[in-house]
Amino acid sequence: MATLKHPSGAPWRNFYGRFKGKSLRASQERLLEEDLPARMPPGIGWEDNPDRTPLDIKALFGGRELWLEIGFGGGEHLVHQAHLNPDIAFIGCEPYLNGVAMLLTKLRKTPADNVSIHPGDARNLFDVLPDACLARAFLLYPDPWPKKRHHRRRFVTPEHLAPLARVMRPGAELRVATDIPDYVRQTLEEVPRQGFEWLAERPQDWREAWSDWTQTRYEAKAIDEGRTPHYLTFRKS
Repeated sequence: MATLKHPSGAPWRNFYGRFKGKSLRASQERLLEEDLPARMPPGIGWEDNPDRTPLDIKALFGGRELWLEIGFGGGEHLVHQAHLNPDIAFIGCEPYLNGVAMLLTKLRKTPADNVSIHPGDARNLFDVLPDACLARAFLLYPDPWPKKRHHRRRFVTPEHLAPLARVMRPGAELRVATDIPDYVRQTLEEVPRQGFEWLAERPQDWREAWSDWTQTRYEAKAIDEGRTPHYLTFRKS
């Protein structure tokens, strides 16, 4: 059977999240127009890289270590980490344009020149990242898709985890935060199957946040609504 293709030449991939919510303010539209292009690494989109040639990480980021945040939401954690680690290069991946605009607003107020942005599906980024190029990845409060029939839409499925594992180097760290117990279950089942080791040795290791953590708005909402955050740390074997 032939693989379905998008008009751009990309393979047809179902995407179940939102690309845009409520109308953007004029100031946010300007940020997307003025600031976003300079923060988008070239060669990720199908239009400018139809052959899916791997990115030249050294040319793009110099000799800096590369970290990825998948679905950065409003950008609180990404900006926090970028300021804590100015010698690290960050890519934030977020298809929701309202979240991208929120991150750009934060970067206008507290600039960080080590943050790049892919405003789209993480799978398109994985297509062009070379093997073993990431030293750390964050998956923080991903869409829980709570209904059982929707669990296949979660990020912690082989469709997403296999390419993520390919681009993470041996010894790289994957951090997952979620307030959904069943998401914890699926994460602990699926992530080790892709060559990751769960590093917890005691209950505090998943009950207490990382020492360099900053609370996101999603976590604050979860706590306000009585849900318990879980913090899972994995190492690529």
